[in-house]
Amino acid sequence: MTSAADLLEIATRIAREAGELAHRRRREGVTVAATKSAAADIVTAADREVEAFIRAELARERPDDGFFGEESGAEEGTSGITWVVDPIDGTVNYAYGIPAWAVSIAAVEGTAQTASWTALAGAVFNPVTDELFRASRGGGAWLGDQRLSVSEVGPAGGLVATGFGYNPETHGPALAQLSRVMPIARDVRRIGAASLDLASVAAGRVDAYYERGTHPWDHAAGALLVEEAGGVVGGAPGGRPGNGMVIASGREFFERLEPLLDYER
Repeated sequence: MTSAADLLEIATRIAREAGELAHRRRREGVTVAATKSAAADIVTAADREVEAFIRAELARERPDDGFFGEESGAEEGTSGITWVVDPIDGTVNYAYGIPAWAVSIAAVEGTAQTASWTALAGAVFNPVTDELFRASRGGGAWLGDQRLSVSEVGPAGGLVATGFGYNPETHGPALAQLSRVMPIARDVRRIGAASLDLASVAAGRVDAYYERGTHPWDHAAGALLVEEAGGVVGGAPGGRPGNGMVIASGREFFERLEPLLDYER
């Protein structure tokens, strides 16, 4: 069985190379290839090219592993390891030239079913800032040579990151939910890339993150970052991060935030 450290080495190398490819394509100009769940939910040609690159690299390094990518779906392997990939998380930011997008790669033990897997290694790379967040199970969460740790929330309240999704029908309930959170919040941030929100929780740059409507590739690597930085990650279904809800923060603030989020557990 390959160690989590070995899987992390692969994830970090490929995330950096994929991010550099995406960054080059951004400088050359963005082409919108399609829309997905809503008109605002776009796919660029770079999304597809970068995922194809990641998939080919992983197949070369680990041919027996499974793969689960945002753009090309799931394929089971025989090794018990599945790679969960978002080639460009924050595609709208990417298209607009906002420097908050990332490549997210995680290696999980199990299949593409979120409820059944255990994350072993994860890398989140923002090529614009040249920041590569990484974590392995039992090995901590890191940015460069700095070991990451979630923050402790003071009396002013928590700096809370969130998102609102692309479906206009969800915006009203999301804003109502935010109104319940505001009494315990110092302020709110809307970054636009779940992987970077989670990395920011792990690094103590924000105190918490929550959002409905995310997908496995959005949080697979970032959730491990938070856990290895001493934080708590929960949500739904089944108390795990999923489409119903993702919540991440330090333990004490998690216990204050989670009851305010009206969602089906």
